[in-house]
Amino acid sequence: MSKSWLRHGYNKVSRMVGRADTKKKDFPVLEGHPVGQTHAEQAVETHGTIQSNIKRLMKEFKIYRWNPDHPNNKPYLESHFVDLSNCGPMVLDVLQNIKVEDDPSLTYRRSCRQGICGSCAMNIDGTNTVACLKPIDPDTSRPTFITHLPPMLIEPWLKTRKAPEDGREYRQSPKDRKKLDGFYECILCAFCTTSCPSYWWNPEEFLGPAAFFQAYRWISDCRDDFTDERLQALTEDHRRLYRCRTIKNCTATCPKSLNPAYAIHKMKSKHLLSPPVERIESL
Repeated sequence: MSKSWLRHGYNKVSRMVGRADTKKKDFPVLEGHPVGQTHAEQAVETHGTIQSNIKRLMKEFKIYRWNPDHPNNKPYLESHFVDLSNCGPMVLDVLQNIKVEDDPSLTYRRSCRQGICGSCAMNIDGTNTVACLKPIDPDTSRPTFITHLPPMLIEPWLKTRKAPEDGREYRQSPKDRKKLDGFYECILCAFCTTSCPSYWWNPEEFLGPAAFFQAYRWISDCRDDFTDERLQALTEDHRRLYRCRTIKNCTATCPKSLNPAYAIHKMKSKHLLSPPVERIESL
């Protein structure tokens, strides 16, 4: 009597909440055991909830992409979906996961993974930070945006117009290599920039000695084909390069005994003596 009443009550409740009749459930071994049927129903429902929650652990990451082999193609944001239950807690772990599991062409800098070297510095959700110390945003309802550090005016890498002759590397003579001495040794400590009064007064406009020092390192590299474009980008606004007043605090404070003031002076000279880019392109 009590079993029949319990089964009738369960069927009634099941119909009220939209569940199917227990007779239609594939639990023949529990036939005649309403409590067992209830537990089985709950187990199925719980399993569905777990599966739904697992799906919610998939998070979208929109990553800035640009291929230097195709400089005329515009940069774009590429979406990747990562299972957070199978990934480390930091944004750098996400990038590693995407590179290994999804897209080996994804390229970025990394090194110590301890927030010491700054190699993995990038802009994450609008904030400049290091990816190895930036926790993943747990909100899976919105994507995380990963882009380069703005602005990338200096572009501290080799830029060429054609591939190397042997298809492997760009060579230079010992004489040309000697010209880079005193520039490539910079460790990017930014002592020079933080010691510069011109930078103190105009940090939003004047890039500072460290940035200009890196710029000149590539301007003086014989393998680079964009010297004039680099100079134009640095001088199209007089508040950039020509804000330097040659106070030389930058040179006095450099722990590597380098001379940023000299590099900035050389860039000014190169700019004043070089023809406009428009004239070069017309030749």
